[in-house]
Amino acid sequence: MISAKPHKESASVRKGTSSPQKKHQVSLRARRRAALLATGAVVVIGVAAALIVSLHSPGGGAPAAAAPPAGQAETDPKLSSLARAADAVGFHQTTAPNVGVVENLPADTALLPGSPSLLSVGAPAPDFSLLTPTGERVRLSDFRGRTVLMEFFATWCPHCQAEVPHLMKLFSALPSERFAFVSVNADSEGAASVYAFHRWFALPWPALLDPGARGGSFSQAGGAGPVTEAFGVALYPTFYIIDAKGRVAWRGDREKPDVLLLRELSHASGA
Repeated sequence: MISAKPHKESASVRKGTSSPQKKHQVSLRARRRAALLATGAVVVIGVAAALIVSLHSPGGGAPAAAAPPAGQAETDPKLSSLARAADAVGFHQTTAPNVGVVENLPADTALLPGSPSLLSVGAPAPDFSLLTPTGERVRLSDFRGRTVLMEFFATWCPHCQAEVPHLMKLFSALPSERFAFVSVNADSEGAASVYAFHRWFALPWPALLDPGARGGSFSQAGGAGPVTEAFGVALYPTFYIIDAKGRVAWRGDREKPDVLLLRELSHASGA
């Protein structure tokens, strides 16, 4: 079983390096910050253009399988119990060095290569049937005919948390009749932890449970579930783009530039 862990690119680069290397890395980080400032306007323009397209498309960005509306948990005994369990999780946002920087970089920015365990482009994506924290069953094949962005995440992963607002912008910018998003918890976390994460960020797409032999939670790392293993996940977050025929069109792990995800989604959809 692959032991997945959150991506800490800066920490892994620094480990065991000499002083000249550290100076070079500081310079590299400075150049990346400069690139961020220089390309920020491009990123904003690109996302804004996609938003304009979605606003003029029927059903563009319509929420699907969102968290229950405020107050529903109070009238539904099952949801009320889940909400209390989610409250007890104590979810809060976490942070780490350089989190949330990559998302704003250009699409062609040189990043670390993806894990070799990931499925090959062109391979059929393994179908699955998983539950949301509220008990709704979701199958990958439910989205056949649409281009799907899949994210494997852990609630405690700061890199996964940093991706959420960026993914929300992409979701809102794309027409729902052609695109779908789905998140799979890759750390065998229970319904309360995943619901707490889903509710905190008000995700408009389903977040699914993938329980494995070693359960996890927001406060304790667990192990990979069967779907997570089938997709070869080794790092958080891991992304897959599945085309309308159910094949892997693109995949990668760690945080990714917004414009890269948008480009690959558009390419996979034939746009």
